[in-house]
Amino acid sequence: MNSFQEFDSSSNSDTKAINLSAGNTSNFPSPPPPSSSSPPSSSTTLSRYENQKRRDWNTFGQYLRNHRPPLSLSRCSGAHVLEFLRYLDQFGKTKVHTHLCPFFGHPNPPAPCPCPLRQAWGSLDALIGRLRAAFEENGGKPEANPFGARAVRLYLREVRDSQAKARGISYEKKKRKRPQHPPPLPPSNNAKIVI
Repeated sequence: MNSFQEFDSSSNSDTKAINLSAGNTSNFPSPPPPSSSSPPSSSTTLSRYENQKRRDWNTFGQYLRNHRPPLSLSRCSGAHVLEFLRYLDQFGKTKVHTHLCPFFGHPNPPAPCPCPLRQAWGSLDALIGRLRAAFEENGGKPEANPFGARAVRLYLREVRDSQAKARGISYEKKKRKRPQHPPPLPPSNNAKIVI
């Protein structure tokens, strides 16, 4: 039996998923028990990241169920992920100026314009990261992960570049700073050895 979780296309609930091998209706496995070094707590709370990842996973599952025709996760491809990202644009809050807009390329436009609102590149990038992790946590194989497809990576790069141009802000990859260690001091010739 395959332990890969499929989204239940017959369920009316927005947050139910079925584990095909165990019949479990939870979307994520139970968190591991607390280690013996930490104090016991009455309930384990998930981090903000884990809660957001669960919500994103459920939202994507709902999108697949509402797709016409409904899609199973095993048949989902990078193209379906791109459809999902474009669908999310209608809920975006980032103004992206078109080439015809007089404010194209201005970081702080002086007046309102009719340009569309879109999802910000950073939000989409973080969303894909969470969904990619959730896919593998739910039994998906990394090589079959639709969220890591080349088309998705290219789309995110295109969105990043177009939004940067539209807002007149050049995107520069942050460089990691390496810690500066002072060179070790040479041993002193005057040092006395105490025995």
